[in-house]
Amino acid sequence: MVWVMDEEVITSDLLLHAYCAGAFPMGDPETGEVHWYSPDPRAIQPIDEGFYIPRRLGRTVRSGKFEVSYDRAFRLVMEQCALPREGREETWITEPILEVYGDLFSRGFAHSVEVWLPVEDSDIVDACLKDVEGHRWLAGGLYGVAIGRAFFGESMFSNARDGSKVALVETVEHLRRRGFELFDVQFVNPHIEQFGVREIGRDDYMKQLQEAIVKPGYWRDVS
Repeated sequence: MVWVMDEEVITSDLLLHAYCAGAFPMGDPETGEVHWYSPDPRAIQPIDEGFYIPRRLGRTVRSGKFEVSYDRAFRLVMEQCALPREGREETWITEPILEVYGDLFSRGFAHSVEVWLPVEDSDIVDACLKDVEGHRWLAGGLYGVAIGRAFFGESMFSNARDGSKVALVETVEHLRRRGFELFDVQFVNPHIEQFGVREIGRDDYMKQLQEAIVKPGYWRDVS
């Protein structure tokens, strides 16, 4: 199911209502429109039983090679997700999409997971990818929206081998620790299928969604 609307009217409140109704947006870079999707079936990533980490990747995660942070570079993560990459020449993350998710981030609903590598591990690192201290660079990450105990994954990227995969693993572990119940990944693709992602029908999805969003959930500790 798809709806189309003028991108100029998109707001953070509209986004929140859409997520609660089972829809999510994608911008059209050519027309300036926002397409709202509510796919049936819907892809979800198991958080507890059913979550699978490939053996080699598990060794990489346990090695401590990557450093992980949360909500430290939200805008940069979105910008990296928006870049054209192999097999994806255009992006649905348009400038208005960047701005409205930035608003959600400032309101505490949108979040990012960053995966870093030491600068000395790469001969060539774009200055914009370095952290403020200049000791590490952004090797991968993802962002999404949290409402109650539901997390809606939006996009991920990788600038180094396993960067986005480590970000996904760390996100699942973080959601498990925080008591989340639903991790919506929208569509199945070969990149995430290996982690046990499965598809469920709309009725089942909406039931799980409504149960999760009404429960208090916290991406991070409340000060």
